[in-house]
Amino acid sequence: MKRSLILLLVICTTSLVFGQKKNVQDEFWNRLQAHCGKAYTGKIQSSPVPEDFANKDLSMYVMSCSDTEIKIPFYVGNDHSRTWVFTKTAQGIQLKHDHRHQDGSEDTITQYGGTTTNTGFSQSQYFPADQQTTDLIPAAAANVWWVTVDDKEYTYNLRKADSPTYFQVRFDLSKEIPVPARPWGH
Repeated sequence: MKRSLILLLVICTTSLVFGQKKNVQDEFWNRLQAHCGKAYTGKIQSSPVPEDFANKDLSMYVMSCSDTEIKIPFYVGNDHSRTWVFTKTAQGIQLKHDHRHQDGSEDTITQYGGTTTNTGFSQSQYFPADQQTTDLIPAAAANVWWVTVDDKEYTYNLRKADSPTYFQVRFDLSKEIPVPARPWGH
């Protein structure tokens, strides 16, 4: 009897934990999807501002959404090379950085990122660097990206373990802008 009760408790607890992961990550996913087809302006919130971002208009466009993939191009001035690609996997939510040249071909440094390792929160998810990233960019092996989204703002963040600084760009979700041109390669 005691053994059965313990087994039942373990099964119920496990079901709650796994169910919570799906629900919390689904809530995050739904928050992103609510902005599909919309574009917003952003500002660098961290310091120092990277040289290739300084004095440039920043915007994001939630370009495409499906049950398993969301693509969000990130524009830096006239540079349309960056797209954040969120994908639902059996392990959680994956974030990859799709970098393209103006002719649409892939950059040599592309498809890096990571997959969530825990439930995260309905308003934020964390993406530690995966093995593909480590193989492509050894110095990025300890990188952690995180994305937050609520009713007012979307933030994209990067922390490098060996750096005292981090990178953050914040987008105002309360003010839509005209949809920009499609990103390079899409």
